[in-house]
Amino acid sequence: MPALALTHLMPRAAETLHLLEKRKKNWAAREPGVILVFAIKLQARKQARAARLG
Repeated sequence: MPALALTHLMPRAAETLHLLEKRKKNWAAREPGVILVFAIKLQARKQARAARLG
């Protein structure tokens, strides 16, 4: 049985796929260094809090 194309079954599927591919990356994807620093600082704060409490 031959494979059916999505664009044949759903005419707007190709347009939707194109729009999803065209989307720009979000801020976090464009600035991974900032996210890394935030994650490190958050982990350090959690460790400091755990040391203070127990």
